[in-house]
Amino acid sequence: METSSLREEVTSLLQQLIRLDTVNPPGNETQAAELLRDYLEPFGVECGLYARVPERANLVARLRGTGGGPRLLLLSHTDTVLADPAEWTVDPWSGELRDGQVWGRGALDMKGQVAASAVAIASLASEGFEPRGDLIFAATADEEVGDDPDYGLSWLCREHPESVRAEFAVNEGAGDRVVVGGRVFYLCATAEKMSSPFVLRVHGRSGHASLPSIADNALVKAARHIERLAEFAPEPQLIPEVEAFLAAVCGSIPPAGDALAAARKVDPAAAGMIEALLSLTVSPTMITASHKRNVIPALTEVTVDCRLLPGQTQADVEPELRNWLGEGDYEIVWRAGQGGTRSLMDTPLWAAAESFIAEVEPGARVAPICVAGFTDSHWLRDAFGTVAYGFFPVKKMDPDLAARLVHSADERAEVDDLELGVRFLRRAAQTIGAEERS
Repeated sequence: METSSLREEVTSLLQQLIRLDTVNPPGNETQAAELLRDYLEPFGVECGLYARVPERANLVARLRGTGGGPRLLLLSHTDTVLADPAEWTVDPWSGELRDGQVWGRGALDMKGQVAASAVAIASLASEGFEPRGDLIFAATADEEVGDDPDYGLSWLCREHPESVRAEFAVNEGAGDRVVVGGRVFYLCATAEKMSSPFVLRVHGRSGHASLPSIADNALVKAARHIERLAEFAPEPQLIPEVEAFLAAVCGSIPPAGDALAAARKVDPAAAGMIEALLSLTVSPTMITASHKRNVIPALTEVTVDCRLLPGQTQADVEPELRNWLGEGDYEIVWRAGQGGTRSLMDTPLWAAAESFIAEVEPGARVAPICVAGFTDSHWLRDAFGTVAYGFFPVKKMDPDLAARLVHSADERAEVDDLELGVRFLRRAAQTIGAEERS
């Protein structure tokens, strides 16, 4: 397909996807999977629907490789977060095209990349592209919630591993064009922190609220610990991804304790990009105590959103947390963690990103970044050792605006960026498709 055709195809397909309400919960992603299957099959792309329950299907599409090459997975998800029409300028499910932008819930997160991936594999199929290894496109369910029971990529990796097994993958997570110190960088997410929540259980002694001195109020005791958590300042450390980012931006790698200041000296924006990546972070977010106004609580539970650096474990950081909180009648109860994985940076997929950016914007560079949250990439890294990057280049939309629009009102995507994304995904497929399996 010509560039103009790619542009029209991705715009039309995104509009159709937005018009399908796949808010999770309940999801109902099957309608999106069926739309994508109906779009792809006429191009000769092999399609399969995999579903734990009928209404929550995952689409897996494939161009079979000729043999002897690594597989590339274009990964995306079709579910979205909710939208309140009262907050929007347009109907969140209209897919309206206005001033070169497609409006609607999921335009950025991440039906735009869904559409771009589908158009990329369809256009390559129409051209007779024959990769050495399989080119796979997965549009999965249940990324936005992903609890037990799970319906999306985690379920596919467990129950249908051969459908999504791949040596390389391109997913969401980065691709922002940022200007730091007067130079242009496109961020590529090669790692992610681990979401590792815990509950701080503070114990006391109950009593009637009219006689506070006869009780030991667990809620009041918890207040001191909450304040300590808000002030938590662990020793900074440099993970490989931040070292590589600092080398690209600052020209050298400062000591961990000086990293924030060094980045800020180049550009305050650079400091903002790495601040949460220099250590684990803790954020108290929820609290439960007494269920009656006149009963002093004997137990207060504080839920804390904790994010660990790749490679850190709960056992590693608990002593540091306890030392910071000090003595007290409390417990730290960890919940299951997710994420905390990384991929190598010196790979053919990285080379594909670098060559593409050098072509579309000479002088710009690709810089690695670690995602402060986490994505579905960790399921692939854990299950198959996949080299998975979050990279969907966005050149026209300001990254600060995009960050404000994701999960918010008036979400929209630039058609220019959708076309750019299709072109990169095609380049990635052509690069990996030419590789021999190592």
